[in-house]
Amino acid sequence: MTSTTVPHTGRTAIDPFEVHVPEEQLAELRRRLVATRLPTRELVADRAQGVQLATVRALARYWATEYDWRACEARLNALPQFTTEIDGVDVHFVHVRSRHEDALPLIMTHGWPGSVIELLETVGPLTDPTAHGGAAEDAFHLVLPSLPGYGFSSEPAEPGWESGRIARAWAELMERLGYSRYVAQGGDVGATVTDAMARQAPEGLAGIHVNLLAGALGLADRLPAGSERERAAHDALHTFMTDGFGYFLEQSTRPQTIGYSLLDSPVGLAAWLLDHDTDSYYKMSRAFVERDPVGNLTREHVVDNISLYWLTGTGTSAARWYWEFGQFVAVAAATGREPPPVAVPVAFTTFPGEIWAAPRSWVETVYPGVVYFHEAERGGHFPAWEEPEVFAAELRAAFRPLRA
Repeated sequence: MTSTTVPHTGRTAIDPFEVHVPEEQLAELRRRLVATRLPTRELVADRAQGVQLATVRALARYWATEYDWRACEARLNALPQFTTEIDGVDVHFVHVRSRHEDALPLIMTHGWPGSVIELLETVGPLTDPTAHGGAAEDAFHLVLPSLPGYGFSSEPAEPGWESGRIARAWAELMERLGYSRYVAQGGDVGATVTDAMARQAPEGLAGIHVNLLAGALGLADRLPAGSERERAAHDALHTFMTDGFGYFLEQSTRPQTIGYSLLDSPVGLAAWLLDHDTDSYYKMSRAFVERDPVGNLTREHVVDNISLYWLTGTGTSAARWYWEFGQFVAVAAATGREPPPVAVPVAFTTFPGEIWAAPRSWVETVYPGVVYFHEAERGGHFPAWEEPEVFAAELRAAFRPLRA
């Protein structure tokens, strides 16, 4: 992996960045794909035993014979990309300023098994809303960082990079970019980072929007269960904790162990990344097996994301965030330490395909006084990726009251 930069002029330098993957790396990837040893077919008709053989075969065939990484590379390089060193990590980020006056600065954080790839289709709708059915007063200046150890950000050289430390780095990034007032958004891992930012309340943070109620994991016994919707959410949370927790448990306890496979086998990496949640898995599988994508979850865009993990060699370093999360939760539980209250306005959107689609009562339990709540008509765990227009409309509505 190579990049185009200008020399550092100090610790706070912001350097332009471009992606240029050597052709020999792409040839090696194709060689490994062709040489893959596959297991026999699963013994059940659904995903109960994991990622299905038909899905993996279709994905590997497409990846080896039809997929074009250079198209993804061109998409990335068409956007302004930068790196800057914060707390010992070279943070990669996309930074697109809107052409509209008085645009609101917004920092959005991706999750696992995603990357900045899952956010790219939102750049147009968010920075140039007039070209996507919105109004100029809904425009955002957009900052899309890659989490430490993900994508083109360097990996931490020491433990301790849990969500709170990332949140502080993001506040430093926004200050370094000259944004004195801004908002933040996140889902999945990004939701925990954004939540931490709201609890730290750095100067300039005006509010947050999240689309995963990550706090539900530690509060299940305190969440309402009186209505049918609340009981359905409890059932979904229980299913995740008993049947959908494999990747979470492995990465929060032994990320190094699974990391050897993730760095050595592109098909192994692809299967691991696909096996996240039932709704997203079936949508992505459909794109390969039936060639009938749901929304923006096309074969090309799914493999763009997997290729980014493979070509940057970040399967292991990305998985380590879960270990950091596990260590942080264990210490908090042992000491009885409660997180500080959220000190900025919180907006929340529930998407119907989310792992647990949180009802308003749950959101109000975690975020008392939530200022915006809406249930979207479609979208799942990766709403910005799957339904970028719906997602952008949610952010416009959520942050409209917070514009100066």
